[in-house]
Amino acid sequence: MSAVRAAVHQTFSSLRVRNFRLYFVAQLISVSGTWMQSVAQAWLVLHLSGSGVDLGIVVGLQFLPMLLFGPFGGLVADRVNKRRLLYLTQSAGAVLALVLGTLVVTDAVQLWQIYLMALLLGVVNVFDNPARQTFMIEMVGREDLPNAVSLNTVIMNASRVVGPAIGGVIITVFGLAVCFYVNAASFVAVLIGLTMMRASELHRTAPVARARGQVRDGFRYVWRTPSLRNPLLAVAVIGIFAYNFTVTLALLAKGTFHGGAGTYAALTSCMGLGAVVGGLLAAHRARPTPRLLQGLALLFGALLAAVALAPTLLVAEILIVFMGAASIGFIATANATLQLTAEPAMRGRVMALYAMAFLGTTPIGAPLVGAIAQWTNPRVALLTGAVATLASAGLLMWRHQAGLRVDRSVEVVASEAVGSASVSSAPDADSESEARRIEALAVEEAESESPVG
Repeated sequence: MSAVRAAVHQTFSSLRVRNFRLYFVAQLISVSGTWMQSVAQAWLVLHLSGSGVDLGIVVGLQFLPMLLFGPFGGLVADRVNKRRLLYLTQSAGAVLALVLGTLVVTDAVQLWQIYLMALLLGVVNVFDNPARQTFMIEMVGREDLPNAVSLNTVIMNASRVVGPAIGGVIITVFGLAVCFYVNAASFVAVLIGLTMMRASELHRTAPVARARGQVRDGFRYVWRTPSLRNPLLAVAVIGIFAYNFTVTLALLAKGTFHGGAGTYAALTSCMGLGAVVGGLLAAHRARPTPRLLQGLALLFGALLAAVALAPTLLVAEILIVFMGAASIGFIATANATLQLTAEPAMRGRVMALYAMAFLGTTPIGAPLVGAIAQWTNPRVALLTGAVATLASAGLLMWRHQAGLRVDRSVEVVASEAVGSASVSSAPDADSESEARRIEALAVEEAESESPVG
C-alpha cells in the first residue's frame, strides 16, 4: 500500500504547489469550455453553410496567426510579467466568446463574423500560448516542471473528452448560444485562479530588456543549440504529418470502416483515454531524457503504422489507446525538454517556436494529410505520418550520437592539452592558448564528421 501511495505522490507531485493547484483546477474548467465552443462553432458553421471547406477555413484561421507571428508572441512573453499578460489574454478570450454568443442569440451571426472571431482568437493565442507555457516553470520551479507539464497534458485531453460531451448536451437542450456563454464564463475561473495566487511564491524570471533584432536572436539561439533545434525539428515534422487526428480519425471511421459519427466518436474517445494515461505515466517519470524522447517517438511511429494497418475496427480502437498514450508522452517530454534546456531569457521565444511547430503547422498539415487521404485512402495518410515520425526518431537518435562523439573528442583533447601543459617546465599564456586552440579544432573536426541535421 505504501508503494501505491508513493507512486501517486510522485505522479501528482507538482500539485503540492498551491499556485499550481489553482492553475490546474482553473485550466480544467477553462479548457472544457473551449472544447464546448469548438463543437458549437463547428455546428454553427455547418448550419450556416453546410460546407466542410468553410469549416476548414475557420480552423485554419484560428491557427494561422500562430504560424505567422508566433515568435513575436514569445518575445512579448519574455519581456513582460507573464501573470499580467495572462490576465489580458484570458479576458480577451472571454470577450470574443461573449460576442459570438450574442451574435447567435440575436440571430445576427454570419459566416464572415465567425471567420473574424476565429482569426482574432488566433491572435490572442499568439500571446497566450507562450505565456502559459513559460508561466508553468514560474509556478513550480525546475524540479517539478516535467511533472507539471505532463499533468497539463492530462487536463487538455480529459477536457477533450468531457468538453464535447457536455457541449453536445447543452446544444441539444439549450441551443448553440449557451455553449459560447459557458465558455466565456469558464475564462473567469482562470482569472480567479490567477488572482488567488501568491506572488511571493512564484519563481519569477527577470524580464528581457527591449532591443532590436530579438526575434532574430531567438531563431539564431535555437539553431545554434542542438538540444533545442533537434527536438523542435522533430516536433515540426511530426506535427505536420502525424498530429492531424481530427482529419485522419474522421476519414478512417468513414472511409475505411464505413461508420458514422458514432464510430468517429468512439475512435476519438479511445485516443483521449490513451492520452490521459500517457500523460499520467509521463507525470510519474521524474525528468525527461534524450533517450526517452527518442524511444517515445519510435513507439508513437510504430503504433501509428499499426493503426493504419488494423484489420478491424475493434483492433484499431485498442491500438489507438496505446497510440494516444505514446503521442502524449512524446509531446509532454519534448515540451519539458525545451523548457529545461532553454535559457530563462529565451524561454518565451523557444516555447513560441514549439507552439508554431506543434499547433501552427495545422493549416499546412491538415489540408496536406486530407489530400493524401483523398488521392489514396486514409490508411496511406496514417502510414505517411508513421514514416515521418519514425524518420524524426531516427534524426533525434543520429544527432544525439553525434553530440556524444563531439563531447568525447573534446574531453580527450582537453585532457591531452592539460597533460602537455603540466609537464612543461615553464607553463605560460602561450601554452594555455594552444590548449584552447587544439580543443576548438577538435570540436570543429568532430562536428564536420556529422553534418548538422
